Amino acid sequence: MKRTFGVIGLGKFGFYVAKTLSEAGMEVIAMDRDPEKVRQVSDFVTHAYIADALDEKALEESGILTADTVIVSIGTNVEASILIAVMLLKRGVKEVVAKAINPLHGEVLSKLGVSRVVYPEREMAVKLARMLLISGMVAEIPFARGYSIFEIEAPERLVGRSLRELDLRKRYGINVLAIKRGEEVLVNPSADDVLAEGDILLVLGSEENVRKMSEAHVP
Repeated sequence: MKRTFGVIGLGKFGFYVAKTLSEAGMEVIAMDRDPEKVRQVSDFVTHAYIADALDEKALEESGILTADTVIVSIGTNVEASILIAVMLLKRGVKEVVAKAINPLHGEVLSKLGVSRVVYPEREMAVKLARMLLISGMVAEIPFARGYSIFEIEAPERLVGRSLRELDLRKRYGINVLAIKRGEEVLVNPSADDVLAEGDILLVLGSEENVRKMSEAHVP
């Protein structure tokens, strides 16, 4: 059964959230006061409405209140963001995710009971900085406190050597979960697998240790 998502506010952040969810085959109900923004998403979302989300009747008529998850992506209007979150929570929306523009805004949303508060600009800045710090990093997925799953290009000095020889777990506390080689994916690779040029490694470890691995000379 498909999950249903509501997206309130169709600025750049809301637009791409709605587009990505739609491309994944999810049902998406999108809402904004700006007719042009609604027009831009109408071709790919399930339903798109020109409406003021502060109007509780409009929320009800759109079907957003029955969505599994609603993302509140209001731009700089902090008051509107908070009031909409309150209405959604009051009406029993299962999961409310809200964009915050500063820590105080985020703190208020959290105290109201919002499931998750996101800071798009801050998170993108941190992601970019980490990509610059870790040579060859493609992506990062937070896993647990202090640890992430990193997608990283195999450093040139590791190419031609087996995982057993490199012993990345002992040297850096890093576990290699998979190796992507062209269209092939080696899940849970064996110690005898040899890294090849162009390999993409999926590894679990701390940011510090992954950075050390990407920079250090491996004898």
